[in-house]
Amino acid sequence: MRALVISGGGSKGAFAGGVAQYLIEELHYDYDLYIGTSTGSLLISHLALKKIQKIKEFYTNVNQKTIFNISPFNIKTDKYGHKEISINHWNTVRRFMGSKKTFGESKNLRKLIEKALTVEEFEELKNSHKDLLVTVSNLSQYSTQYKSIKDFDYKDFCDWIWISCNYIPFMSLVSKDGCEYADGGFGSMVPIKEAIERGATTVDVIVLETEVNHLNSLPSKNAFSLITSLHGFMLDRIEKQNIAIGKFVANNAGAIINLYYTPTVLTTNSLVFDKKKMTMWWESGYQFAAKKNMDIHEIKPEED
Repeated sequence: MRALVISGGGSKGAFAGGVAQYLIEELHYDYDLYIGTSTGSLLISHLALKKIQKIKEFYTNVNQKTIFNISPFNIKTDKYGHKEISINHWNTVRRFMGSKKTFGESKNLRKLIEKALTVEEFEELKNSHKDLLVTVSNLSQYSTQYKSIKDFDYKDFCDWIWISCNYIPFMSLVSKDGCEYADGGFGSMVPIKEAIERGATTVDVIVLETEVNHLNSLPSKNAFSLITSLHGFMLDRIEKQNIAIGKFVANNAGAIINLYYTPTVLTTNSLVFDKKKMTMWWESGYQFAAKKNMDIHEIKPEED
């Protein structure tokens, strides 16, 4: 049984799309199980359907407006073409005055998910032999949960995909079934263990970070940037723990793990969505997977 696991990583998910495209189209891997966390959950439905060009078109064309109905950020381009990110003080103050729980809201993303994944596509997947799981964090019960497409109707499954991506406190906090839910990455950034426990014997894992840390965080300028740094630190720890546990479980179960890390630091703010960069990341993911597999399968000539 072969599984594909895609970690969280915001806009860096474009790189994962490119890697997955190579694995599916060039190596012809047919996965029985797909598990996505956060941005990974946005990709897995169309990857399972093998509608890769469709999800590539949707994914690389998202921007702040298609994600946020209330954005916590101001993004400007300086004269050198670099993105400058700052707090949207007006939106943030209005949220606090209204006793809201988050700095921004991502209801536009929920609409986009339903636009991208049709009822017919959902039914095709639900009735197939494949299982799709999205990772969510249940804040009320302090638990990580995996929501299978087999267990829900169309509207509910779209909700779970959306919930898996909600990176609080910058995006929506969602109440569902009497509990508060948030981004799956807060509980399981790279759910290798879950894939193996569900029977996977080979797991291809796309990790949207470099294998070794190449950056030191700049000093925090305000409470907003401090929260961002804190989240980054926490998710980095969760990711490394997930991978270590996944390797341990795989070793005991005799399962094979193939890890695909990003070869370089793609961005320091994965909540900024830039069409040009994301299109480039998708292509670089494809090329990286091609090179990695060429290196693995290259047969050296025998010495005389």
